[in-house]
Amino acid sequence: MIRSLLIANRGEIACRIIRTARAMGVRTVAVYSDADAAAQHVRLADEAWRLGPAPARESYLKADLILDIARRAGADAIHPGYGFLSENAGFAEACAKAGVIFVGPPASAIRAMGGKDAAKALMEKAGVPVVPGYHGEDQAPDRLRAEAERIGFPLLAKAVAGGGGKGMRLIRTMAEFDDAVAGAAREAEASFGDATLLLERYVEAARHIEVQVFADTHGNVLHLNERDCSVQRRHQKVLEEAPAPGMDAATRAAMGAAAVEAARAIGYVGAGTVEFIVDAGRGLSPETFFFMEMNTRLQVEHPVTEAITGLDLVEWQLRVASGEALPIGQGEVPLDGHAIEARLYAEDVPRGFLPATGRLDALTFGAGVRIDSGVVEGDTISQHYDPMIAKLIAHGATREQALSRLAHALRDTRLCGLTTNQRFLIDVLEHRAFREGGVETRFLDHYAAEVVRPEGEIPPETAWLMAAAYVVLARQQQAARDPWEAADGFRVNAQASDRVDFAPEAGSHVPRTAAVTPHPASGADARGLTIAFAGAAPVEAEGKAFADGTLRLSLDGRVHAARIRVEPDALIVMSDGATWRLPLFDALAAEEAHAGESGALTAPMSGRIVRVAVAEGAEVKAGDTILVLEAMKMEHTLRAAADGTVTALSAAEGDQVDEGAVLAVVTPAEDA
Repeated sequence: MIRSLLIANRGEIACRIIRTARAMGVRTVAVYSDADAAAQHVRLADEAWRLGPAPARESYLKADLILDIARRAGADAIHPGYGFLSENAGFAEACAKAGVIFVGPPASAIRAMGGKDAAKALMEKAGVPVVPGYHGEDQAPDRLRAEAERIGFPLLAKAVAGGGGKGMRLIRTMAEFDDAVAGAAREAEASFGDATLLLERYVEAARHIEVQVFADTHGNVLHLNERDCSVQRRHQKVLEEAPAPGMDAATRAAMGAAAVEAARAIGYVGAGTVEFIVDAGRGLSPETFFFMEMNTRLQVEHPVTEAITGLDLVEWQLRVASGEALPIGQGEVPLDGHAIEARLYAEDVPRGFLPATGRLDALTFGAGVRIDSGVVEGDTISQHYDPMIAKLIAHGATREQALSRLAHALRDTRLCGLTTNQRFLIDVLEHRAFREGGVETRFLDHYAAEVVRPEGEIPPETAWLMAAAYVVLARQQQAARDPWEAADGFRVNAQASDRVDFAPEAGSHVPRTAAVTPHPASGADARGLTIAFAGAAPVEAEGKAFADGTLRLSLDGRVHAARIRVEPDALIVMSDGATWRLPLFDALAAEEAHAGESGALTAPMSGRIVRVAVAEGAEVKAGDTILVLEAMKMEHTLRAAADGTVTALSAAEGDQVDEGAVLAVVTPAEDA
């Protein structure tokens, strides 16, 4: 058995591997970049070693350095997690040459499936059905255009290396083809060091169903049932569940057999996932699924498989890597109930799911579900890595029960400090179509208007009432403890302030004022309150504030729970899966009016300029590409909002820019 394990990864997967290794009595060694010096995986491991600066290419992708650390730390095995070096055949080979166990498949299997083009050819030979497309080595623009015409539109251009939606473009017409292919190639090169693309027919009404496979060094291969990962944004998974809704025994058997055959064909060892695309328009059957690719590593969504099987896949990985045989056969694989996973991300959903950065000023998770996370309250989500905060995994006897548990846990999660997809996840989970099993890759195309809340959504009345109530209740508690420490304008023979001034609404200079009148304490130390906002009818409430910032406020017989965070210039209200920032009025602050320069294009987040499509003085049309920004290995295109002239251009290819920086100005035609 492995005695000492180096985890060549970070974040939640590193923490998850450490937990299992410790339970097995295996010593753990973490590695970290400068940005992760105080990260959770560093704190959890038995020891940790510095790799280098924050960029992955200077830290987590430095294979030689990681192997050297393994030697110096006395590690006899390396677990690569997922991402980074997990599907790097050269790294697997280097581990073998160094006498270090690579917890993953042999290099030959990684190579066989590492290039999606060669993998599809291999699967065709093995009799596994594949999506029609072009998987050739000739990447000349003319050849790619010719193949696109042959395949027909719509089609997908996909990086042959890597995954996670990076280096992928959906192309609907030939007019889009050249720019889309160029963008996919740049993104693929930046993410995987390989700009090679394949083209394949895009199945409009599609489901993404994948099968977890496992193999040992004794010739045993089995599958652990399937997962449905159809609900996606920007080709990246949002929710993953097991088993797939509507899956019947015959289709499961056919898909599982195809996945096992794929693993056998390449001499696979360890945990892997065979991904299939299903033509949902023709229904779920043994004739409607096609091989897409194989991920030769542990998947982000492996916990849902663990939930329905009761197995620890990381433990299996370590035992198989140590030479042990699989402990059960295919007929003994459990399938218990239903499980679903949500990926809680720092991202701005209304702005096209742009990754977000910032400090987690508050973070507590709802109960009743499994939490896999690499961060805690006070940690920072940086621009350097994937912006995942946590995975929440719910299990139940039925799909309905699992979905309800997950939605409830997300509602009870209190989070502030940065923008997240928390409310979006709840809205998807509670959408009628999703509840009814209507899962396919176009789900968000169909229902975006119902699950993507508008940017700058107005806080509900309850948020204002809870904020005002909390301020007054907290002041009273503070004054009751020690009047000399109270920060509420205390004076002898006078009541504490019962007025809360919030910042004016847009277009107004008058603060939004709440008059809060406390009444004598009632049951359980709660206080009766009359809350009156200017211009609105008074509201009767009953509330209690706790030292940890928790508030319980009863309105019209319904009790609302919230966590309130007090900042110097605002109150943060976290309740019912949403976070509201309510600015306070500062009577001494000078009013500032920033109209914003007309036509200014600003960086939506910190990143690097990878393409400047126009020159200063150029005439452009609305929708024309002005610049392309790369951040977190994803490209973001900045386009002209209206016809006009590029009157300023302050960024060049290769420039690192900060969020909010003005990169260009397009003066509208009527103003030019």
